[in-house]
Amino acid sequence: QVQLVESGGGLVQAGGSLRLACAASKATFSRYAMGWFRRGPGKEREFVAAISRSGGSTYYADSVKGRFTISRDNSKNTVYLQMNSLKPEDTAVYSCAADFRNSAYSASTIPLNYDYWGQGTQVTVSS
Repeated sequence: QVQLVESGGGLVQAGGSLRLACAASKATFSRYAMGWFRRGPGKEREFVAAISRSGGSTYYADSVKGRFTISRDNSKNTVYLQMNSLKPEDTAVYSCAADFRNSAYSASTIPLNYDYWGQGTQVTVSS
């Protein structure tokens, strides 16, 4: 069992930045591909970004490409999501997830492929 705890959410004006962090409880963190997903008000959960075990491969939704950056620090059991040039449509609850079944060099964009989820952190972008 892996416990994931997100932090860093909050209220920001459009054009601003936030950095989300997701801390994992397991020392075997480096064996998990990690993903960030979000659910906006009245919307379905959607993929945001994912990163492979070593961090060598990253994936982004088209809507955030060029604005968001996913990274990880395996020595700290933490994955990050740097969000720049935020827009009101980025308003959502952001959750991190861990996938231990993925291959070592890739990460999934599909929520069903993830085994463990955090509770989420609210990001609100005002116009």
